[in-house]
Amino acid sequence: MVKPSPSNGDAATASAKSNKDNVAPKTKGTSLAKDANIAQELSYEEARTALELSLAQLQASDLPVEEMVDLYQRAKAYAERCEAVLDTVEQTVRLWDSSVPDQPATPYSP
Repeated sequence: MVKPSPSNGDAATASAKSNKDNVAPKTKGTSLAKDANIAQELSYEEARTALELSLAQLQASDLPVEEMVDLYQRAKAYAERCEAVLDTVEQTVRLWDSSVPDQPATPYSP
């Protein structure tokens, strides 16, 4: 049996660190909360892009079931962030009737 030299071990460690985002974490509860917190800090465009990338990876990959579940949960957090941002924007959208310019804008309701 050949022991890895310190330089080989360092390379393996560096490789593992660079791939850590692609590997499912061992503790799901902590990971899911962390993913949700990260998603909440994203702009709409960032969350939408992350959602699209997650969905593409789910569709194109032969991931183990555990990793698929984690990726699905991240995608769900990104989708919820997009929805929250759109809800906020919807609340600020107002209708203004140009035929009555002195009247204040009214909230939009579909």
